[in-house]
Amino acid sequence: MKRPPVPRSRIYDLYWYFASERQQMFTRRVAGQPGPWTGDPILREFKFCNVYRAADRVSQYMIRDVCYHDEPCAPEDRLFQIAAFRTFSKTATWRTVRDVLGRYPTLDDLADGSFTSALDRARQRNGGLYTGAFILCATDAYGQSAKHRNHVELFRHMFLHDQLGGKLLDTRSLREVYDLLHGYPLMGDFMSYQTTIDLNYSSVLGFSENDFTQAGPGAVRGIRKVFQDPGDYTPAEIVLWMTERQDEEFARLGLSFGGLWGRPLHAVDCQGLFCETDKYCREAVPELASARKRIKARFTPTLEPIRLFFPPKWGINQKLPGQPVFSASRPAEQHAQGALF
Repeated sequence: MKRPPVPRSRIYDLYWYFASERQQMFTRRVAGQPGPWTGDPILREFKFCNVYRAADRVSQYMIRDVCYHDEPCAPEDRLFQIAAFRTFSKTATWRTVRDVLGRYPTLDDLADGSFTSALDRARQRNGGLYTGAFILCATDAYGQSAKHRNHVELFRHMFLHDQLGGKLLDTRSLREVYDLLHGYPLMGDFMSYQTTIDLNYSSVLGFSENDFTQAGPGAVRGIRKVFQDPGDYTPAEIVLWMTERQDEEFARLGLSFGGLWGRPLHAVDCQGLFCETDKYCREAVPELASARKRIKARFTPTLEPIRLFFPPKWGINQKLPGQPVFSASRPAEQHAQGALF
């Protein structure tokens, strides 16, 4: 029998407190309440990700304008679009590519060089093509001097040479999706997992997010703070252990947590919470030293409004404030009636 992880009691409780308070901040803001949305001085001063990965701004763009855009395309095209967007994770890059092509990129654009040319234009127009949120493998695995051209060759390897789109359509689990992605150059542990989750947001795949998880570097730092001893559990197993215990722990601590309009925390969210707890502890419990000692980003409200839209298969969109009931068809138009935050 496996030895269970041993929590560091105060920090373990902080993990659940952070999840509750940060989610309440989100729901208060969505409801239109004026800020500040919390009395917690750390949460008021510093920038933290949302509790639910799907609610963050870039993920919202991904879901609405990549996973569920209403331009007709083959499922294999859609999978390529999702993987390509996540690699750059920068909405300005994607908008410019679409402007240059006059539509969303397809595998034909990848094959004839149009996608490469559109990225070159985006680089000239916008400067950097990539977000600063992820640390990507930057080796010239395909012999190209420019980072983005190596990624183009990666996409060509995946979706043209190996017909990855068709293989993804035949997968039977989230782990199979991850393993397919992880077999390619430039696709490390964490990036393969993030891309797997994004592909699974779409209507093309439909696995449970609790089938498989992969702890990133920030989550591993958080796990080391939250637990004094991991027992015989791997980081991924600890994430799933937390996912299973959420109701019990919120009740034990008397914390309010309604989830994402009824959707409980899933493994990808609990994984992210470890990363955010690590950040929170840098201010709340500075004696718990780690490789990162400060929170770099301070909170500044974003003025650009965003309308929430989640994968229709989750059954959440009809529960959003002021949101009429709608189906999964033509989501980009339906999204225009969603909730602002």
